[in-house]
Amino acid sequence: MSTDKMIARKEGNAGWMVFNNPERHNAVSLEMWQAARRILDDFERDPAVRVIVLAGAGGKAFVSGADISKFESERASEQAVKEYNATTDRLYARLHALSKPTIAMIRGYCVGGGVALAVCCDLRVAAEGSRFAIPAAKLGLGYRLPGLQRLIEVVGPSFAKEIFFTARQFTAAEAAGMGLVNRVVPEAELEGYVKGYADTIAGNAPLTVTSIKRIVGEALKEPAQRDVALCDRLVADCFASQDYIEGRRAFMEKRKPVFAGR
Repeated sequence: MSTDKMIARKEGNAGWMVFNNPERHNAVSLEMWQAARRILDDFERDPAVRVIVLAGAGGKAFVSGADISKFESERASEQAVKEYNATTDRLYARLHALSKPTIAMIRGYCVGGGVALAVCCDLRVAAEGSRFAIPAAKLGLGYRLPGLQRLIEVVGPSFAKEIFFTARQFTAAEAAGMGLVNRVVPEAELEGYVKGYADTIAGNAPLTVTSIKRIVGEALKEPAQRDVALCDRLVADCFASQDYIEGRRAFMEKRKPVFAGR
């Protein structure tokens, strides 16, 4: 599945979604956001896809935010602005809520909407030369609560404030120090590293992986809002699964388990 500016491919048990607008540092248009939603929906439905990777084409950027060249056609009126914002909000929320683990593979610039997209993923792996920024304060832009909340969940309130207050570019090492990225690797090794990580995750028991993703989400809520019964049910489903039997047998037989996700 692909569009002019979005590429989707499936490699083994990994689904790859690539933002393909390198001449504009992978700035994202309304059409690209809409295509991204369709791609993610397809990956979510496909049982063969156990992990999802997001990347940017061209080697110079992950995603650099909105495509300003499209503003006149996509944000020319108040209604158009509302439609654009609603579309991006739905995509961020959809990505954040996926049941399957997600990895942002970051090379080059990760700016504005790129950071917003990356923090919707479960893991972020960056090349050493990557640069991160949210320049809202240099543009006089407001930033809505859901996106800010997701950033705070990743880096905490103090670093979130620093990112916004300074509006400066941070190095990959600084991003790692804030917890904004999980791993920093040499640029030449980035894709191989991410493919290996995706294979590792895809080879583990899907019910365990998805249950942890969901339970961590519940743990981040206020205690009164947590669905404890759901968490207990997810744990019980793991212990009642064929994969749990397979995992025990594989351990006893000293072989690699083959999990079926049930």
